[in-house]
Amino acid sequence: MTAGFDSATPNMARVYDCWLGGKDHYAADRGEAGRLLRIYPPLRAMVRENKAFAAQAVTWAAGQGIGQFIDLGAGLPTVQNTHEVARAVNPAARVAYVDNDPVVLSHARALPATSDGVAAVEADLRDPAAALAHPELRAVIDPARPAGIILGAVLHFLDADAARAVTTGYTRLMAPGSCLIISVACYDDEAFGKQLSAEYTAATWHNHSHADVVSFFAGLKLVGPGVTEAQTWRAWMPEPVLRRREGHVLAGVGRIIPPDAPDAGR
Repeated sequence: MTAGFDSATPNMARVYDCWLGGKDHYAADRGEAGRLLRIYPPLRAMVRENKAFAAQAVTWAAGQGIGQFIDLGAGLPTVQNTHEVARAVNPAARVAYVDNDPVVLSHARALPATSDGVAAVEADLRDPAAALAHPELRAVIDPARPAGIILGAVLHFLDADAARAVTTGYTRLMAPGSCLIISVACYDDEAFGKQLSAEYTAATWHNHSHADVVSFFAGLKLVGPGVTEAQTWRAWMPEPVLRRREGHVLAGVGRIIPPDAPDAGR
């Protein structure tokens, strides 16, 4: 048995599932979820705000005619899965879930058996060319057509330069009309943040600024309010809402617009 499948060892995908009110977690995961909340109380609210934003953004993108989505660093299937949200708007929507966590993949691979047009792909999101060329992804996603690219709550595990390289890598390879959906967990209280970073052993946590997150959309047309608090993002909002708080999620949606296309985003 690998560490990824050891029910006595916490797995962060299962910890997230616990915070979201899912069912695929064990006592060790619940214990880790509680321990991290004692260190950094905003975490559960941030995870839920992030999930709600993703649903808002996917619903908007599907309403714009985007019929395929690539969910990078997807995490465990739980509530408001991308294919379910997209298909509430477009029943023919196709989705590729991309991750390299064996626990995530073991659950995600059950989805194609019950849903045509859904794939679970083992790939590293940090290598856009390899991820997009994966044959299992190509089985459901056509890069020549517009797609929604989702990087939900993953870019804070990369430094700002690496995050920009990832987002640029995907947008350069996707068709005009595609959109990039990003959310990033941030903190204003540096003392809390440093403690969380020290205790969050799954990966290094980088505290990106608002300007950093805006830069991840370089070359794209930001939709509605631009980069804003995840819980307040709506495509029709004209201005961002930013608050100081112990922890928050910055989020936004950008579109790949051809130079000769009319302005878009509202």
